[in-house]
Amino acid sequence: MQPNLLILGGTTEATAFAKAAAEAGLRGTVSFAGRVERPRRQPLPQRVGGFGGVAGLLAYVQCHQITHVIDATHPFAAQMSCNAVAACTKADVPLMALTRAPWCAAQGDDWTHVPDIAGAVASLNQPARRVMLAVGRMHLQEFAPNPQHFYLLRLVDPPAIPPPFPDHHVLVSRGPFTTDDDRALMQDHGIDLVVSKNAGGTGAYAKIAAARELGLPVLMIDRPAIPVRPEANNVADVMAWIAHTGTDRGV
Repeated sequence: MQPNLLILGGTTEATAFAKAAAEAGLRGTVSFAGRVERPRRQPLPQRVGGFGGVAGLLAYVQCHQITHVIDATHPFAAQMSCNAVAACTKADVPLMALTRAPWCAAQGDDWTHVPDIAGAVASLNQPARRVMLAVGRMHLQEFAPNPQHFYLLRLVDPPAIPPPFPDHHVLVSRGPFTTDDDRALMQDHGIDLVVSKNAGGTGAYAKIAAARELGLPVLMIDRPAIPVRPEANNVADVMAWIAHTGTDRGV
């Protein structure tokens, strides 16, 4: 039986892996949660929408005879990653996370760490500032308790409802971005604080590098906890893992 992959996508890493899998002649499906209105087209069949928790994902894996699950979701998609660990354990299907290494502060960075979105909201309970709020559109309403700030919002899709801020600017754009462009963007809007998830990778790092160059503080939201699972940081290692587990399991 040939490998039949379920790739939990939504990241550039997922797209890169899907391309490598397709070029290797592997079967598989790329699954998107549906939070982005126009997901990138994939070189493998794709589906959009949730599974219905652990039970739904387990049923999907069993019904479609999935042999390997690759979790290439965003590092902050904690619920999906937790569900994947639980469902794969129940189904006895091997799971590998294709993860981005988290960013680490470099010389010249001025970071304040908070554990989660609620911590970031609490930290913004201060006099008015000009904030680049890089947390994605799903979390905007959570920052409503701090309407005193100007917020620069760069989003992949337009917000479904108006942001809850009297003073803001929405920029709809899809990365990757450059440091030069992000530096100019921050200067144009007079930004004096950047709020960011620790997404890792290169595609969204430009704002961190730009903040360093401008001497701006960053409120860094740490990654959520995920159950222990095998992880790889590059496509080649995941491809090697599939070949190895396929041999071991008679796939």
